[in-house]
Amino acid sequence: MRILFIGDVVGDKGVSMIGDYLPKLKQQVKPQVTIVNGENATSMGRGITQSIYKQLMSDGVDVVTLGNHAWSNNEILDFIDDAKRLIRPYNFPRRTTPGKGYTMVNVNGKQLAVLNFQGRVFMDNLDDPFALADELVDEIRKTTNCIFMDFHAEATSEKLAMARYLDGRISAVVGTHTHVQTNDARILAGKTAFLTDVGMTGPADGMLGMQPDSVIHRFLNQRPARFKVMETGRSIISGCFIDIDDKTGHATHIETVSMTDDQF
Repeated sequence: MRILFIGDVVGDKGVSMIGDYLPKLKQQVKPQVTIVNGENATSMGRGITQSIYKQLMSDGVDVVTLGNHAWSNNEILDFIDDAKRLIRPYNFPRRTTPGKGYTMVNVNGKQLAVLNFQGRVFMDNLDDPFALADELVDEIRKTTNCIFMDFHAEATSEKLAMARYLDGRISAVVGTHTHVQTNDARILAGKTAFLTDVGMTGPADGMLGMQPDSVIHRFLNQRPARFKVMETGRSIISGCFIDIDDKTGHATHIETVSMTDDQF
């Protein structure tokens, strides 16, 4: 089983990169499942709309994950419960939060569980992702041992801690949120694939997808600034692909991909 995971889609450029270049990337990588983090997919760079979700699915995405900006566009409250392949972090308060934190995908007769969790270091103090991952993974492993997690977190230490904690119990832990692809793709001792951050898809010449001037001014004067999505220049698509033994659930290979639109 081969999974292709594409990192945080940012703004209109990010959505366009999925439509224009995901089919070409899939021809090269040949995945059975394609997962995309879409929590920054609106033109404002925060949240997702129903039309964008449907566009991503029509462009060949199988599952869309979210993160701390899941609720930044109120429209999501109207459709997330009906969007079968749109998941938000599992560790939002479960009694009061709409949507779901994981989904199951049939891959040639084998079930793949796709999980979404959010970290707590330098982020909102959600429910304990480690304790809840314990419970959820134990339950899912009664059905399948092929389990992929998008861990949306700020701190590199927390991302690695989650991977080490679940090593041998799930197939892969891949980080999102910081938008910079890291150079540490590896398979841990228990055969769980890990990557600290998969990177972003969208404006290549901005700062994490945003216009540089407003970000720089924030550092210079320490005053609040409205960050706007970069709308000019090159675009980039970043991700990784992971091979999983569908009998054991063990990862056998992980490799990053990152290309700008002028490299295709």
